[in-house]
Amino acid sequence: MRTRGAVIAEVPGRLEVIDLEVDEPRADELEVKVVASGMCHSDDHHATGDSHVGILPFAMGHEGAGIVTRLGGPNTKGIKEGDHVVFNPLPSCGHCRRCATGHQNLCDLGAGVLVGARWRDPSSYRLHTVDGRPVGQMCGISTFASTTLVSIESVVKIPDDIPLDKACLVGCGVSTGWGSAVTMAEVQPGHTVVVMGTGGVGVNAVQGAVHAGAAHIIGVDPAEFKRQAALEFGATHAVATMDEAAELARQFTNGQGADAVVVTVGVLQPDYVAQALGALGKGGICVVTAVGNEKSVGVPIRMTELTFSQKQLRGTVFGGTNGNWDVLRLLDLYRAGRLKLDELITRTYTLDEIQKGYDDLLSDQLVRGVVLHD
Repeated sequence: MRTRGAVIAEVPGRLEVIDLEVDEPRADELEVKVVASGMCHSDDHHATGDSHVGILPFAMGHEGAGIVTRLGGPNTKGIKEGDHVVFNPLPSCGHCRRCATGHQNLCDLGAGVLVGARWRDPSSYRLHTVDGRPVGQMCGISTFASTTLVSIESVVKIPDDIPLDKACLVGCGVSTGWGSAVTMAEVQPGHTVVVMGTGGVGVNAVQGAVHAGAAHIIGVDPAEFKRQAALEFGATHAVATMDEAAELARQFTNGQGADAVVVTVGVLQPDYVAQALGALGKGGICVVTAVGNEKSVGVPIRMTELTFSQKQLRGTVFGGTNGNWDVLRLLDLYRAGRLKLDELITRTYTLDEIQKGYDDLLSDQLVRGVVLHD
């Protein structure tokens, strides 16, 4: 069938909306009408060339929710036509070593998420241009396409009563930020936590720290709009620089420093990691969630900080969350009024307005933008 979707045709490049041909669903696949898609900074990293993709054109979008319209075969894990689903940007096979030990975000299938083809066949594509050229799918899902074709391993069935324009947010930004604080930073009651960068992922790290019982949560962002957002989502303090945050953390901990720092800036730089480690107290955990240029190397840190202060530096993908479980429990928190999703959405856009949305995101006008498909 034919649909429309936002792609990048060159790198560096800008998003453009084109007509696409969607294949018939095959065994273990679903056709899904995308209702809403969150706009994450990760897509822009591919457009700028910070992160390499396997093929151009490349159909973007990895945070979304929609309605199943067709099935490709009997092996659909209980999902049927008409069901509501949230897309999982990191597929989960359920039986590799990582999945079997509770680390679905590190599933072996994740090695292929930026190739653009199916994980088990790098020559097999599900989207094409109208003249027949293959089009890569971001994370195998391409939620900026109004209709998409995905593996059964890339969706989580959700209750029908949850608005899809809100549910889409747990597909990446909410899960990633929340998990960065709760799972990876191991925030505990009474902790002092610094969140470096309080955009669409950072404010959810703030929410995670709130849920974990942190006593002091310091949001850091140079943009006044995002500092205010941090306070609205539960931060106890919001400052413009890491120097200010480090000083506050020391005041709250008898001069020791923060128990955890979560780095969720828009574009990661090596100096930011050094600043985050410097703000930690003994035994503290620094979680690097942000993404920068994949060719950037080297962090200017004193190695004795790691040894004598027993500090920990951790990277994370998807906040260390397990999509098949954490998507549903986060939505349960939303239904119970304990997780803010509605308030995350600064503005909505049509598919044709998507590049305007990313321009707004990059100029610090959004916490989260959402594309609403027709």
